[in-house]
Amino acid sequence: MRVIGIIAEFNPFHNGHAYLIKKAREIVNDPRAIVMPVMSGFFTQRGLPAICPPAVRARQALLCGADVVIELPFSFSCAPSSRFAEGAVSELVSTGVVTDIAFGVDTDDTDLLKALANEPFENDELFNAKLNEYISTGISFPQARASAVKDYASSKGITGDLDLILSSPNSILALDYLLALKKFDKQHRINVIMIKREGAGYHDADINGDLASATSIRSAVLEEAANNFSQAAIASKLNGRMPDLSLGAMLSAASSGTFAFPKYVDYIRECMLTANASSSLDNIAYMSDDLAGYIKNTAADIRPGSVSDDDSDLKVFESRISTKRYTLSRIYRALACMMNGQDSSYLEIKRPPYIRVLGFNSEGKYCLKIMGKCAKIPVINRPSDCLELQSENENLKKIFELDMRAASLGWKIYGRDAASEWEAIPVIVK
Repeated sequence: MRVIGIIAEFNPFHNGHAYLIKKAREIVNDPRAIVMPVMSGFFTQRGLPAICPPAVRARQALLCGADVVIELPFSFSCAPSSRFAEGAVSELVSTGVVTDIAFGVDTDDTDLLKALANEPFENDELFNAKLNEYISTGISFPQARASAVKDYASSKGITGDLDLILSSPNSILALDYLLALKKFDKQHRINVIMIKREGAGYHDADINGDLASATSIRSAVLEEAANNFSQAAIASKLNGRMPDLSLGAMLSAASSGTFAFPKYVDYIRECMLTANASSSLDNIAYMSDDLAGYIKNTAADIRPGSVSDDDSDLKVFESRISTKRYTLSRIYRALACMMNGQDSSYLEIKRPPYIRVLGFNSEGKYCLKIMGKCAKIPVINRPSDCLELQSENENLKKIFELDMRAASLGWKIYGRDAASEWEAIPVIVK
């Protein structure tokens, strides 16, 4: 049985995701290969709540080519690229059934990515000295890391368009996926499939074209949702930009009251109020390097009306809070950790301690039966399954309780009872 793992957010599921699934099956030359995405939950890698709840995004994926969808816990999904990649790759490896891992890249030079991943630069004295040197100049960690990697590659005679690779979000993640595979798949059992990204760029705001970015799709949804949600208006804007089944699943869930599209302005206001009222943020994950003080100072300056209701996609807020030193993603991640109670101790947990199944189809059900016998960590179908395991594993207890806090906040953001997650069961698509 061929099982292709895909690391994704599906925020929301669009044509590019459908292309990735289709292309992965073509590359392994098996149209019946099982596709198993590991997907972020209520909060994304960027640090903001997802546009739809996990169950809705899982249904979108299952209707459009996936067979089993599993969830990446909050501590790994709402994290810098290296932790995000290690958590996702580790979870896929831990299933015991994944034979391939597929992901998108923004370059044709996959050999350059492989060459970088084969170098032990993260443990190299020169690399770490250069990294600290660049950080001391006041630039962000991702920029400092990219510059240090380029210096290291140059010292080793590795050539190619490093600027393109190290400035592209998808290719940076691809490098981190390869590094994670080197760590967790030491016997090289898993085949790597790198697929060139087609269509709009990662942050492209232009929604025109069949392969529009998730960024442009979210902006269109939020703009319409802010103007008294109209299913017809959103459908008109997104027609052709998402698979029909994916668009239908999202709009059906929203119109039926399963969830309401998030009001990011309200969420950010609550974040700022919480930060301002907190005695200290120093121990919150990702609040190091004086970010805690910066956020508290910013929060203290927020006044009623200064975060406008018209700022549905937070562009005005972002222009105010962004700095050369702290990326927006890091700020959002730190705020999400503050809101969900993740302190720095959670970052010592290096691998997801369980696999949560979000949904499956008939082919996926067969795969899950095999996975139940092969998985290296517990497989759960609903939150109550974790309750029996908590006393046996302290890391599982911590990560599970954090996930439930994130789910409670997530459902509140989506306009539902905060306890809704306790009733959640896997999505089944026949």
